[in-house]
Amino acid sequence: MTEFESALYHTLAVLPAGKLSTYGQLAKRCGYPNYARHVGKTLSKLPKNSDLPWFRVVNSQGKISLTGDAFLRQKSRLKDEGININENGKVINFRHFLWE
Repeated sequence: MTEFESALYHTLAVLPAGKLSTYGQLAKRCGYPNYARHVGKTLSKLPKNSDLPWFRVVNSQGKISLTGDAFLRQKSRLKDEGININENGKVINFRHFLWE
């Protein structure tokens, strides 16, 4: 595991339920600003049974970036935490749910 992956997983593990982070915010929080794409790439490689809250990470527009079954899985997990998502995958009242 790289230092980046370790920092990312540690930071993601403490992302509270009911809160969201963007890929860029998560990269910055774990000490790697400008690594937003790396965050997405790394999260896409997580095993399906991972306990990390990968589903709490959305793009900078407050929208789910995934497609297909992954989109539906993320949307469902977010709704389970009380985060409202429209049919296109955009978080309703995005700023309210951001992890500050």
